[in-house]
Amino acid sequence: MDLRSELLKSIWYGFTALDLEKSGKVSKSQLKVLSHNLCTVLNIPHDPVALEEHFRDDDDGPVSSQGYMPYLNKYILDKVVEGSFNKESVDELCWTLTAKKNYLPDRSSSSILPERDAFRLWCLFNFLSEDKYPLVMVPDEVVYLLKKICTAMSVEFNCGEVEDFLSQDCVQQSGITVWAFLDMMNSGKIFRGVDKSIISMAVEEVYREVVGDVLKEGYMWKKGQLRRNWKERWFTLRPSNFSYYTSEDRRDCQGNIGLDGNCCVEVLPDRDGKRCMFCLKTLSKTYEMSASDTKQRQEWTTAIQTAIRLQVEGKSSLHKDLKLKRREQREQREKRRQAKEEELLRLRALQEEREHKLAELELLKEAQKQAQALLEQDEQRRREQHEHLQQALEVQLREAEQARVSMQAEIALKEEEAEKQRKRIHELEEMQRRLEEALQQEIKARLDEEAFRYAQAGLLAEEEEKMKALMGLQEEQEEYILKTQREKQELKQEMEAKSQALEEAQRELEEVRANRHKVDQDVVAAQRKLRQASTNVKHWNVQMNRLMRPIGPGEKRPSVGSSFSSFQIPTQRDPGLRLRRRSDSEERDDESKENIDSREEKPHSGPANGDVDIP
Repeated sequence: MDLRSELLKSIWYGFTALDLEKSGKVSKSQLKVLSHNLCTVLNIPHDPVALEEHFRDDDDGPVSSQGYMPYLNKYILDKVVEGSFNKESVDELCWTLTAKKNYLPDRSSSSILPERDAFRLWCLFNFLSEDKYPLVMVPDEVVYLLKKICTAMSVEFNCGEVEDFLSQDCVQQSGITVWAFLDMMNSGKIFRGVDKSIISMAVEEVYREVVGDVLKEGYMWKKGQLRRNWKERWFTLRPSNFSYYTSEDRRDCQGNIGLDGNCCVEVLPDRDGKRCMFCLKTLSKTYEMSASDTKQRQEWTTAIQTAIRLQVEGKSSLHKDLKLKRREQREQREKRRQAKEEELLRLRALQEEREHKLAELELLKEAQKQAQALLEQDEQRRREQHEHLQQALEVQLREAEQARVSMQAEIALKEEEAEKQRKRIHELEEMQRRLEEALQQEIKARLDEEAFRYAQAGLLAEEEEKMKALMGLQEEQEEYILKTQREKQELKQEMEAKSQALEEAQRELEEVRANRHKVDQDVVAAQRKLRQASTNVKHWNVQMNRLMRPIGPGEKRPSVGSSFSSFQIPTQRDPGLRLRRRSDSEERDDESKENIDSREEKPHSGPANGDVDIP
């Protein structure tokens, strides 16, 4: 912050104080007075004609701040020479103008600050305020200034009241104005219980340190250059010089030591009855000084080294440098805050995206549940179909069982008829009739055998169809297994259930086959009995040939016919007997062939002798 900026801040308050209507414009007569006073305190010649010539086109009205700025820069500020005037006089002029209009404290309050302290706080505010108009001070700078004053008073900083004041929305958004700052200081809440004189001394100390660029002040003993005696002096250290006075009123200056990069500070041992000694070396002289204690010596040496460092770095004020550093830190904090907000926004966007994805995932889960429900419905439907198929198989098994029972009944009937036939054959008187019945029974047996063959062929065909259907079910099951493996692993249980059902069907088929084999054995036993009956018929035929008693074909006994007529041939519609009939017909065909061969081998007489030819 250069000298022009510092002057403009104070002049801005003076210009706004002249704007009574708050229109942003001031009359030319008031500007003439302001300009003349500024030239006076700045020690530059005043040209009253220049103002008239500059605002010649604006004779009819007042002048705005934008219109006054070119004149101020050209005719006043450009002519200012640093060091040729007292900056405090300029501040007092502008403070006098603006305080009459804006600084209106409650005079009846006991905590009101003195006028001089209010002026110094106003100067401190201008120094620490931002370089933007209207002038405001950010909350961080307010806290910094109040902490400096509390440190000067050696009291603890009351941050509660300050935070309550700074937490207001208007302060947070735009900063605090100087008049609000002075009202806060006059309220007495910040330095409650502290004497006014202590506050005034602390404000003056901070004012001289910050605005007056005084790095350190205080009494020290100094050794003279000519007489080499020790005298107590009041020292004032600034970044550019090290002055010492007779007393702390700073009226009688005894000397001024210029500081530059060639200066240095050294700590000296105690001698000449003085302690805590150090010296300041320049290119031409060496100044020996003695502090009151070791702490003061450390503070003085550190402050002098700081002033030398500022000269080396080309900086004219320590607090201006610190202010710029604090501003840079605030800007960095603001950037970090903005970056953090951007990061929060990004995280919030990621969170929203995550929530959106979670919602999509919930939708997918819901769709999956619906698909699972559909799969369960399909599985339930397939289970019902499987149960229907199992029930149909059970019905077929029951029908086969009923057929087996009926076949056993028929076999029992055949056995009874064969027993009756054996009893009738033993009777010689009824041999002709029994032989005829035996012949008829043989013919009927051949017909039954033929029928059994057809039934057995049908049973085999049905068995082949069932085997084909079973193979088709197996192929369908394999295809279904491949399909369910591609679609989803969860259908594995259904495949296993169907495989179990298929194994159950195969096991039932094996049981049917076993039952069929048992029935085949029963049929073989019946055929064996039939062959025995045929043998008996041949035997009685031989007996009849011996007795030479021809038997006429018309002689029949109704009792034998009725017994044979009670034998019923099973129908071919029964699917459980087709295979059995086929095997029975084959065995009977073989047996009939054996009977024919045996008859051809035996000698027989012609029909005249009473022999009967059996086809």
